[in-house]
Amino acid sequence: MKRMTTLVSLLALLWVQSAAAAVILQYHHVSEDTPASTSVTPAQFQEQMAYLAQNEFSVVPLTQVIDAIRKGEHLPPKTVAITFDDGYRNVADNAHPVLKAHGFPYTLFVAIEPIERNFARMMNWDTLRQLSSEGAVIANHSWGHEHLIRRLDGEDEAAWLDRIQANLERTEAAIEKELGYSVRQLAYPYGEFNQALRQRLEQMGYVGIGQHSGAAGPYSSLTAVPRFPVAGPYADMDALKVKLHSLNMPAVKLEGDESELKERPRPILTVTLEGEDLRRDALMCYIQGQGGKAPTWLDEQSFTIQADLPLPAGRSRYNCTAPSRSSGGYYWFSQPWVQARADGSWPKE
Repeated sequence: MKRMTTLVSLLALLWVQSAAAAVILQYHHVSEDTPASTSVTPAQFQEQMAYLAQNEFSVVPLTQVIDAIRKGEHLPPKTVAITFDDGYRNVADNAHPVLKAHGFPYTLFVAIEPIERNFARMMNWDTLRQLSSEGAVIANHSWGHEHLIRRLDGEDEAAWLDRIQANLERTEAAIEKELGYSVRQLAYPYGEFNQALRQRLEQMGYVGIGQHSGAAGPYSSLTAVPRFPVAGPYADMDALKVKLHSLNMPAVKLEGDESELKERPRPILTVTLEGEDLRRDALMCYIQGQGGKAPTWLDEQSFTIQADLPLPAGRSRYNCTAPSRSSGGYYWFSQPWVQARADGSWPKE
């Protein structure tokens, strides 16, 4: 019996090692003078980067993570990629020197219109070229940081998708012209996407990167790559340590995961898992704004989760986590939702 228990533990350990993933961190501002909901202070950022260095995390370019997912290659434990959205000047002033001192690469997703219009808080091309020469990769965040899933009045799906494709291609061309390269990675503005947009991105050969939580790895879709936002209450060091050791939820099938809700204010999500390391008895989900809720298991591999109350207009999430049997980490999965008001309008940001 003892030998069998040891064998099971060994197999579980081999499973969790093979399913090891990368944690992708997402930042916006590194400043004391910007909105707390999208900011970390320079002191917090320095502490976080020092923790990565002192605890021997492997900080790699996001392109390396994406290549591993695309090729089905396993990522070593404690792999981290660092990203920033929008291109605020405070990132160049307060984050870049820290990253450069540690030798940490990172990706900076930028919208072009704020650069072209010389917005005071945003970086310009000269700054982006300097950062790029010192370890940053510059990538696509749309032309004007638009809500990409929102259609214009009278616009059908085909015209909408063609307009978005032109937007992204124009953005990518500007980056390539100014910096000399193109990585074809899009960070969805506001983290908003739907299935039609994901399919068009795949046809274009682009990777789509969200703002929903979770570790990225072999079970991640390349049109909905998760990241852990780090800002406001999510910048707490103790909470961040847990996320840095998170594992890629072994979800082999999702049903009901169309992110844009239309007449589905209480979406039902069905998740099918594989592997033996995840503790199914301890899996717990959290409905944004409604708290924790245990899933309903359909069989040994599949569960469903549904909000008790209608989700509000705007952006929401279902987050599900479960501890590993063989490590101190948690498997982590997040499903983002976005919906308009009943009259078709959208909440103001």
